[in-house]
Amino acid sequence: MATLGGMNIRGGAPADAMALAALIARFQPMLTLDPSGAGAERYLASVSETAEREYLESPRYFYFVAECDGELIGFIAIRDGTHIFHMFVAPESQGQGVATALWNRAREHAVHIDGASEFTVNSSLNAVAIYEHFGFVPSGTKVHAHGIAFLPMSLRPTNAT
Repeated sequence: MATLGGMNIRGGAPADAMALAALIARFQPMLTLDPSGAGAERYLASVSETAEREYLESPRYFYFVAECDGELIGFIAIRDGTHIFHMFVAPESQGQGVATALWNRAREHAVHIDGASEFTVNSSLNAVAIYEHFGFVPSGTKVHAHGIAFLPMSLRPTNAT
């Protein structure tokens, strides 16, 4: 298992697309309403290797990748400087501060580079607790769309920790 001490965080690159898509795929049965992925084809296409490469090449997104011993253990992607588009941590690396380290790095980058003060996320239902830990609060009701369910959440300076 990776530990925070041996972790390296770096910017994402198009060459990471395959590893990012593979990590997301590990969570697919938990993310789609039907564990087989039926009905979530649009969502699944949006997290494919091809799609991830396109995001990594786009100026609208920035990624930070966490590695331990050269292996990808997690990543975060921010769209338009204020929206957490993706955040995934390998199951065997969860509970060790990886998500917090990724969020802190991405938030710092967004604040200093983009001047961000508010953030949003469409949290998968199993990730709501980590976003609440970061200070996010629900900003709407649970949504079912494209074969997935999520909770819109936001972080404003008044509820930031």
